Amino acid sequence: MFGRNKSYNEESLEAAHPQREGAKNRPTPKRRDQQAARKQPLVVQDRKAAKAKSRSARNEEMALRRQAMLTNDERYLPERDKGPRRKFIRDYVDARRNLSELMLPVMVLVLALSFFRNSTTLLIVTLATYSIMIAVVVDNALLWRGLKRRLVEKFGATAKGDLMYAVMRTFQIRRTRMPRPQVQRGEYPA
Repeated sequence: MFGRNKSYNEESLEAAHPQREGAKNRPTPKRRDQQAARKQPLVVQDRKAAKAKSRSARNEEMALRRQAMLTNDERYLPERDKGPRRKFIRDYVDARRNLSELMLPVMVLVLALSFFRNSTTLLIVTLATYSIMIAVVVDNALLWRGLKRRLVEKFGATAKGDLMYAVMRTFQIRRTRMPRPQVQRGEYPA
């Protein structure tokens, strides 16, 4: 009887303040309501459920990272592998034949031969080990020389960690490298 007509009041408000694109178009919530919505207990009641939830979240994150390592998806790669500079280094190393890739299989063979206690066999194994190491150091020096020149041409300078990133990638067998190689041998990046 003496009250206001609510439908009339809402229509007059909408006429006075029309909906705008990109605007909030709602009142700001009260601080106490927002704080109450954010409030969580310090110790969860159901630890088993919290642990399972944490484990599933971690497994999801690891699955995303693994998939990114297989497909070279920049969004989910680890920080050490992100960016155009690191992609360039990966592509350069993957396009090249490296002696370092052979280091692991050869060292397994050397280890097997070292069990023979014959002095000539031990001498041959020792000489082979040192010669392989020297060859790998020379090969990696040549790799770095060519890569450094190309990095300076493309990015202006080399950054800290580029050398170790390239060298550590050369020591991995090509099939087991993560992120997966995206170029064939001989397809050097431009």
